[in-house]
Amino acid sequence: MTETKLREYRAIIQIGGSAQTEPGLRVTVMATDVEEAYMLLAEKHGKGTVFDLHNEEDANTIR
Repeated sequence: MTETKLREYRAIIQIGGSAQTEPGLRVTVMATDVEEAYMLLAEKHGKGTVFDLHNEEDANTIR
C-alpha cells in the first residue's frame, strides 16, 4: 500500500473579483495535487472565485 503525500499549496484569493482594490486573502491548503487543491478552494470559497494557486516546489522547478 502506498501512502499519498500531501503537498502545501498557497493561494491568494481576490474576494471582490478581478477589479478589487484591497489586498487578497492569503490561504494555504494541503492536497495531493493541484487539481485537488483547486477543488478544495472552490468548495470553501465558491466556484468562480478568482485566485492565484501555486506550489512553491513546482514554481522553483526548471521547466
